[in-house]
Amino acid sequence: MRRYRLRADVWLCLCVAFFAAWGTGKAADVVTEHTYDSYVERHTVAAGDIGGVADDSIYQAYSVEDVLSHPTFTVVSPGIEYRNRGAGYYKSYYLYSLTLPSGEKVAAAINMDSVQTVGENIYLGLSVLPVGKVVYEDLSQNQTFLNQIEFSEPLTRTDFYIDMRGNGGTMSMESYQEPYRDIVQVVTVLICFPLCHALGAKIGIFPYFFRFKKKETVSEWD
Repeated sequence: MRRYRLRADVWLCLCVAFFAAWGTGKAADVVTEHTYDSYVERHTVAAGDIGGVADDSIYQAYSVEDVLSHPTFTVVSPGIEYRNRGAGYYKSYYLYSLTLPSGEKVAAAINMDSVQTVGENIYLGLSVLPVGKVVYEDLSQNQTFLNQIEFSEPLTRTDFYIDMRGNGGTMSMESYQEPYRDIVQVVTVLICFPLCHALGAKIGIFPYFFRFKKKETVSEWD
């Protein structure tokens, strides 16, 4: 079996590029750390709005009939049961299989920042979910999603889901920083590696990747 080995100059340039990427990644973290607060502010939903904290004035839905007959509502769920029955990605949303007090199961996008816990123990107490509304969608068109969210029990209805997220839902600082850091580091490697090797080849310590022969000119007197 033929083995291929990278030349020493390639390894050296890769090391330089990765070291530079580590530095630019740290710089990106510093920048995004200062923008995280504004990100959280943009994704914090006011109480009473869709995805926001539900106060006593918000109707507490008991069944599918209740959620379909009220423009906005909340649901009270025992402990963290609302996120233990299955979940899946539908389009750009992460929907949970939410068990209503009636026992019926529907898909719901939930802003975890607005969930209120009644009692000292989040597992034994009650969870007042954010303000929600019905969004009509034919969930059955996405079989992959249904396989994910219905892995334990089927949904009662698949012709709508409940939006309890709105414009809310914040990531942790680490999750917020990660995509920016990754992009900066990849770009740094793609730029730094060829520049480093070209510089080394220019001063004569590395061989060129490509050599172009100069076209010989023939004198008209020959």
